[in-house]
Amino acid sequence: MMRRVLVVDDELYIRNILDFALNSEGFEVITASDGEEALKKAVDTLPDLIVLDVMMPKLDGFEVCRAIKGKEETKHIPVILLTARDKEADRARGDEVHCDAYLTKPFSPNKLTQMVHQFLNSNSAV
Repeated sequence: MMRRVLVVDDELYIRNILDFALNSEGFEVITASDGEEALKKAVDTLPDLIVLDVMMPKLDGFEVCRAIKGKEETKHIPVILLTARDKEADRARGDEVHCDAYLTKPFSPNKLTQMVHQFLNSNSAV
């Protein structure tokens, strides 16, 4: 069974990089360009993992993560926050909304795909 990853970023360039990197690792990739679209796709497709940008239009990544972790049908989905914001307060806010990991930009696509593999392999028994 192909594992499904939802990639959410308002920058097309980053969505394309992650789409390519994750596809080449054998993942099915779904993309969204803003927070509202992300929430809809998370509920509609129930991905195995979500890579979520923080600074986006409509709803930011913190709001999206809080909503995903607050819904019974999506709360189990691991969320990796991807952001240029690396202050301690931002990381604390990530903890408050129950994100599973926090990766700062600029990032290595290889490191991100390794994180995705780690989460999905550790959750494969679920």
